[in-house]
Amino acid sequence: DTVFFLHERERERERERERERERERERRERERERERERERERERERESDLYVMKA
Repeated sequence: DTVFFLHERERERERERERERERERERRERERERERERERERERERESDLYVMKA
């Protein structure tokens, strides 16, 4: 009876850690996405600078 309860709590903590890792992973994913977006932005700025220099 008590053992079952302990196992249940253990599984609950395990699921909680799992959700925590999931949120962490999503956060890093969004961070990388923003980084790529900034990179593309810098790329466009360089291209427009080159275009202006040619003109």
